Amino acid sequence: MSDYFYTKKEAEKAILVGVALQSENISYDTMCEYLDELAFLAETAGAETVKIFTQNLDKPVTATFVGKGKLEEIKNYVEENEIDLVIFDDELSPTQLRNIERELQGRKVLDRTNLILDIFAKRARTAEARAQVELAQYQYLLPRLTGMWTHLERQKGGIGLRGPGETEIETDRRIIRDKITRLKEQLEKIDKQMVTQRKNRGKLVRVALVGYTNVGKSTLMNLLSKSEVFAENKLFATLDTTVRKIAIKNVPLLLADTVGFIRKLPHHLVESFKSTLDEVREADVILHVVDISHPQFEDQLRVVNETLSELIENPKPTITVFNKIDAFTYTKKDEDDLTPIERKNYSLDDLKQMWMSKQGGETVYISAKGKENIEELKEKLYDIVKDIHSARFPFNDFLYQDYDETE
Repeated sequence: MSDYFYTKKEAEKAILVGVALQSENISYDTMCEYLDELAFLAETAGAETVKIFTQNLDKPVTATFVGKGKLEEIKNYVEENEIDLVIFDDELSPTQLRNIERELQGRKVLDRTNLILDIFAKRARTAEARAQVELAQYQYLLPRLTGMWTHLERQKGGIGLRGPGETEIETDRRIIRDKITRLKEQLEKIDKQMVTQRKNRGKLVRVALVGYTNVGKSTLMNLLSKSEVFAENKLFATLDTTVRKIAIKNVPLLLADTVGFIRKLPHHLVESFKSTLDEVREADVILHVVDISHPQFEDQLRVVNETLSELIENPKPTITVFNKIDAFTYTKKDEDDLTPIERKNYSLDDLKQMWMSKQGGETVYISAKGKENIEELKEKLYDIVKDIHSARFPFNDFLYQDYDETE
């Protein structure tokens, strides 16, 4: 029998802190939506959220982000309930981070950026993804070196302590800058290799799966490509771009699964994951997957569209794939209820007839998990890919004989 026994590590107890900032037009309801997502991020990282603190402010307090009274309230709760971790839903400045840690007597304090970086560090599998995450971590840590390394020095590990600094404490800024330089050079080499790989794929039509994190892109990828891409009901289950060659009827294409987007995605990560985003830039067709069962799916769709508009100069043929129709629910209003209709009262048919059906491009409503309406999606994708393929190969329209798929 082995001398080593596996014991499940207890989840770190965390509290979340959110601020509705009037200066940024963040309402209380919007802040609560962001905090729901932050709680999911914390769960993905391995923490258990035990309480949420909120505050309304015109603008962040320069020294501590939240007000003095609120910070005192947080401090008392942390001490009385043996809280391991305090997570803020906004990026903290180096000064704010140090002041809050000092006030909370050395308790671990993370902001949203640090939490996302930690999840990325946990999820990175390939050398490229690990280098991308490590670069983003160092860029985040560089302005926070003063006092940060003593924070990282504790060897108990846990959320926010993965990656650089966990095994070696570096206090010299020059060393960090040198590491950043080397990582950038390493990623440039990887990027050149990826460009070569993309060129070697020939002129096959390329389709990119994009969307908010945890909307079911990898599940749809598995369904369309009959492969086993890792899929899980957690944020950022996929970091590495996966490309599969598939055929719909008689037309071949390349299907790429990409990293999910999220609100307030750290700038460092956007820069670091350039090669991943290049798959989106160089795609011929976009499959924008949306979780229609999510209460804030309209906001998630807007976030992705805004990110895509920054990445892509010229519009590409796009199919908006509203996924998880099997999980969609709504509250039907009574006929004698005269109160205004709310978002929760709209049925799936109502939503189909509203603004979604009027937006540019094709739309389709599916369940990747339940394999509903997949043939309709394939037909729409086939029509677009066939036209691109025929234009690209005018004297050899089809590389495969036509055939009927059998399940």
